[in-house]
Amino acid sequence: MNSHIVSEPKVIEERHFPSINEPVIIMEQVGVRYQIASEKIFTFKEYLIRRFQGNITLGEFWALSEVNLNILKGEMIGLIGVNGAGKSTLLKLIAQVMRPSRGRVVVIGKVAPLLEFGAGFHPDLTGRENIFLNGALLGFTNDEMQEKFDRIVDFAELWEFIDVPLRNFSSGMVARLGFAVATDIEPDILLLDEVLSVGDEAFQRKSFSRMEEFRELGATIILVSHNMDTILEMCPRAVWLDHGQIKMIGSSPEVIDAYREDQESSDGAADEA
Repeated sequence: MNSHIVSEPKVIEERHFPSINEPVIIMEQVGVRYQIASEKIFTFKEYLIRRFQGNITLGEFWALSEVNLNILKGEMIGLIGVNGAGKSTLLKLIAQVMRPSRGRVVVIGKVAPLLEFGAGFHPDLTGRENIFLNGALLGFTNDEMQEKFDRIVDFAELWEFIDVPLRNFSSGMVARLGFAVATDIEPDILLLDEVLSVGDEAFQRKSFSRMEEFRELGATIILVSHNMDTILEMCPRAVWLDHGQIKMIGSSPEVIDAYREDQESSDGAADEA
């Protein structure tokens, strides 16, 4: 994905490619709305029949609402919040795999998204075949992937299994392969959704080192994790999402302290109820 991607057909001013500490991701009044059925519908066939008969009531659900956020070139930023807070939706907007229902998203640079393990992989293909498949999905030619192949397998430490069908891989092995492919392209912006929650400690340390190398080269990294210690260690700044809205932006220690206090208060209220 290349520079100056805009989420809606607006004309924006011409930009120079940002320097360190200039914005590479700009979100202005961003909202994402889904339509959901008010009644319980158990099959897609039932949904189609009731929709055709006009016998269905659709409600609105805002996965994100009024999000304003600037993320800087060279920044490593953590994204936290409970499940359903809107974290993955926000990453999908930045990755340009979905568009906002309102507002504007500007992304400047080449984006490498690792939003879920196994995305772009086929379980019946071998590790080798999946590397080339994933590379093709990222826009690389066969010759380019041939040049990258040894580096990817070396980093993933999967030579022993590279010609085994992916369905026989453990979740950690799939994670290692996905991370190795996604990070070999040296992106301007790297999106990581819980990628460090799977895999052994040694591979996690190696992944940290690679992300630090990217950051030193000026890459922007957005890390989603439920592990607050990981966010504290890796990310100077954090964004807390709650019910689709930004509740707090600031230094990671401050944001995480506030988030933990909120979670403890919610847990205490639930226990009293």
